[in-house]
Amino acid sequence: MGNLLHRRGNPPKKGTVLLTPHTSSGQIRELEKGKLPIKMLNIAKTYRRQSDISHTPMFHQFEGLCIGENISIAQLKGTLEYFAKSYFGEKRQTRIRPFHFQFTEPSFEVDITCGVCNGTGILTDGSPCRLCKSGWLELGGAGMVHPNVLKNTGIDPEKFNGFAFGWGVERVALMKEGIEIDDLRLLYSNNLDFLQQF
Repeated sequence: MGNLLHRRGNPPKKGTVLLTPHTSSGQIRELEKGKLPIKMLNIAKTYRRQSDISHTPMFHQFEGLCIGENISIAQLKGTLEYFAKSYFGEKRQTRIRPFHFQFTEPSFEVDITCGVCNGTGILTDGSPCRLCKSGWLELGGAGMVHPNVLKNTGIDPEKFNGFAFGWGVERVALMKEGIEIDDLRLLYSNNLDFLQQF
């Protein structure tokens, strides 16, 4: 649409338009308000160049942000574990693995045991689990907010710190027991037999 307007002699007012690849801009706006402590969730539509069994080109992402004094990795892990047990059930296990994200340090990938194969990587018929392949599914990313992010939004990183996490709503639905989704792309199909379970 922007190119169409530009060809007609009306340049786009805000420059070239990019489909939103993540929801982190909402966190920055909240940090810039400077009202501490911060505990927030942000949910929005996002776009990526991926399409496979566990990715769709358009999905809904939600992110959490907690900023205050003396926030720890233990509190982050506890928050993630509480969500997983509340949403997925007491049997599901989570883990965090070191990773690199530009705006958190340290950073982690958050995994949960697969509900299709019960965390074994093998189905009851002996075949490999098509969804997880290993017993674990990547839930999303998390980490402690980088001090430079706080500094650049006017928050003193010597006094305040915090954590952030984010993952896709559709992927979380894919991982819930009792919902028959073995391919995330089915959520955007017109297969009524599949969609009627919702």
